[in-house]
Amino acid sequence: MTQPFHVRRAIQGGAVLLFITSASAASAQDTPRDGTVLPLPPAPFEGVITETFEGSTQDYPQPVTPPEGAPNVSVILIDDLGFGQPGTFGGPVPTPAMDALAEDGLRFTRFHTTAICSPTRAALLTGRNHHQSGFGTITELSTGYPGYNSIWPRSTATIAEILKDHGYSTAAFGKWHNTPDWETSPMGPFDRWPTGLGFEYWYGFQGGETSQWDPQLFRNTIPVEPEIGPKEGYNLNVDLVDDAIAWLDRQQSIAPDKPYFMYFAPGAVHAPLHVSEEWIDKFSGQFDQGWDKVREETLARQKELGVVPENTDLTSRPEEIEAWDTLDADAQRLFSRHQEVFAGFLGQTDHEIGRLVDKVQALPGADNTLIILVAGDNGPSAEGSVAGTLNNMMTQNGIPDTVEGAAARD
Repeated sequence: MTQPFHVRRAIQGGAVLLFITSASAASAQDTPRDGTVLPLPPAPFEGVITETFEGSTQDYPQPVTPPEGAPNVSVILIDDLGFGQPGTFGGPVPTPAMDALAEDGLRFTRFHTTAICSPTRAALLTGRNHHQSGFGTITELSTGYPGYNSIWPRSTATIAEILKDHGYSTAAFGKWHNTPDWETSPMGPFDRWPTGLGFEYWYGFQGGETSQWDPQLFRNTIPVEPEIGPKEGYNLNVDLVDDAIAWLDRQQSIAPDKPYFMYFAPGAVHAPLHVSEEWIDKFSGQFDQGWDKVREETLARQKELGVVPENTDLTSRPEEIEAWDTLDADAQRLFSRHQEVFAGFLGQTDHEIGRLVDKVQALPGADNTLIILVAGDNGPSAEGSVAGTLNNMMTQNGIPDTVEGAAARD
């Protein structure tokens, strides 16, 4: 469709000057700036222009200021965590940082997910059905159909973009699983990276997972390497929290009058389950009773906490999962170790989130800060197969691991 134009004429020193503007630009002056239409149109020029500078009055466009009392917002999204895993919701793994938030706030038990990473994150960051953002599935499984192509349309704004346009500082940290798979290289395009979708700063990784020891990281759109390696004690959870704390310090130092929106999405506790022996050893022997007994204990704690109704019955164990008492000693040893590693990973993740929350609560304006912690974007993952695996790519490509093979490598 041809775009109409407005033509204005001015005479200066005998020359005729033509000013050509599109109709959309001209009509922008009539668009309200009260937030009912987004993005906000440019502020109208309210100065005076005459034939000379001396007779004219300047009018610099002023930055948008948020409403008085606008709160800071911190959204923390844990990856692949099940409802019955953190202690805050009756699980077997103590999560004191989550406990502290729950005791000082509200504990919700009906967070509806889409059961897979990219769609839940798209819905969470927009407040819309995930198909409206192009994420009917994860980016790697996208198809060339509306709602499933992983191409985030400009018509669906993120919360970050809306808040940024209303005067907020915005930043994201950690996992970003919402860029089309073919656009995740350092050459872009970057329209559908975090920095193209409302986040002024991003430090994290693209895709569904990365190593906790040797991750593939970006700062905004530039690939970066950690300053130390795994032999020197590098850990991604620690690094992400450190970087988020550093950003909060910069924001408070340079723009303390602006509220902030921070989105913190660690790769934990998604595979690969990487955590130090120090954290794993904390849970040594705590799951030797087996998964059947752990399930019963978890449900009893959940009833005691009141996060499930008193008359809740334990669901039947799936046929694919054998009764614990029927497993041989090698299988029991392997699966107990699996749970010890996972528990250590969750415990360390909770500890690092606690460091971040402590920082947020120590800042000026902490009493006007909304902290939202989502304990699991879509529940635990079965990508490792029934037996688990040390090679996630192998099982995702349909090559199952075995108990015997995994026990020999443990």
